[in-house]
Amino acid sequence: MTLNPLNWSFRSQFAAGCIVCVSLLGYALYVQHHMLMMPCPMCILQRVAFAVMAVFFLLGALHGPGRIGRRIYSLLVVLAASVGGAISGRHFQIQHLPADEVPLCNSMGLDYMLEAFPLREVLAKVLTGSGECAKIDWVFLGLSMPGWTFICFSILGVGALWAGFRKR
Repeated sequence: MTLNPLNWSFRSQFAAGCIVCVSLLGYALYVQHHMLMMPCPMCILQRVAFAVMAVFFLLGALHGPGRIGRRIYSLLVVLAASVGGAISGRHFQIQHLPADEVPLCNSMGLDYMLEAFPLREVLAKVLTGSGECAKIDWVFLGLSMPGWTFICFSILGVGALWAGFRKR
């Protein structure tokens, strides 16, 4: 195996994608439990997208499919990455709204909303955003966490496309 991940086998590339997703989820849990930053509903949905990607990466790595299967697994990862990227992009947008345009804080947690409302209504409420989603508690190299998650979704999605559609 070469050191260049672009030349790795499909299974190796998908195993690496799974490891990256699980690592990102682990860091999110570290931030939540050790840095005491509670996730907003949009953060939770981004975590779900990373978890779905990790599952598809793992399945692809374990299965080691043929050409059509590689493309299907890649497209499933890209679908999850696209949903996660859209959520993180919306989250980033909310964080950069002028103060007078930030939506009011939503005192309901995601678990309560899921019990009290239909899923479609919960998603509409979460994607509209709320005041807690506009708060920036964490910055690295000038970008907040939703900015970095958008970059991660993009890189992982493009990597999955490369793994699934490159000529072998």
